[in-house]
Amino acid sequence: MKIIDLTVSMSDGDPTMPMDPKLSISWHCTLETLGYNLSRVITSTHQGTHIDAPRHFFNKGECIDEVSLERCIVKAVKVDLTAKKPGEAIEIADLNPYAKYIEDGCSVLLHTGWDKQFPKPEFFSAFPYITKELANWFVEKKTGLVGMDMPTPNGVDWKYVHVKMLGAGVLIVEGLANMEQLPDKEPFTFFALPLKLKGRDGSPVRAIAILE
Repeated sequence: MKIIDLTVSMSDGDPTMPMDPKLSISWHCTLETLGYNLSRVITSTHQGTHIDAPRHFFNKGECIDEVSLERCIVKAVKVDLTAKKPGEAIEIADLNPYAKYIEDGCSVLLHTGWDKQFPKPEFFSAFPYITKELANWFVEKKTGLVGMDMPTPNGVDWKYVHVKMLGAGVLIVEGLANMEQLPDKEPFTFFALPLKLKGRDGSPVRAIAILE
C-alpha cells in the first residue's frame, strides 16, 4: 500500500480566516530552562487541515468527540476540478461523472489545486466554491463526507452550505493538500482523524489516503 499525506503543515503565525484567532506555536520550555523541550500551541479548531462537526453551526449538534471514527475513515474518490478558475462555481454537472462512485457509498474529495495558493491573502477569498444546489445534491446522495483543498466550501453562502450539509450529517473536511498525488476515478481509503475535544465544534486532523 501507499500512504499519501493530505495535510498542510502548521507554522507559527500562519494566516487564518479573517475573524479566526491567529495560530501561535512557541517554546514553553527548552533543554536549557527545564531540561526538556515542550511547545505551546494556540489555535482555533478550524486551523489548517480540519474537520467540521455539526456543532460548528448547531448549538445542539453533534460534537467532534461524538462523531464515530467509522465516519472519519471512509472510501473516497477524488473529483478533478483543477480546470476551475478563481472564484468559479463548482456545480452538480462537475460531479455527475463521479455519481456512480458516490451512489456506491464513496465520500468525495474536491481537488481544485487551491492549496497551492496558501499563504497568499487570496487563498481565503478567491477560491472556487460549492454552490447551494451542489450542497443539496450531496445531501440527496447521502454523501458521508466531503473534503476539499479550499479553506471553506463557500465564501458568500457559507452559512447555507454548512447548515445544509452538517445538518444532514455530511461531515466537511477543509484545507486538504497534495491531492494531485491521488488517482482520478479510482476509490481509496481516506482518514481524517480529529482530536477528541470534548463538546467542541471541530478539530485539526492528520488527513491521509491509503492506496492499495
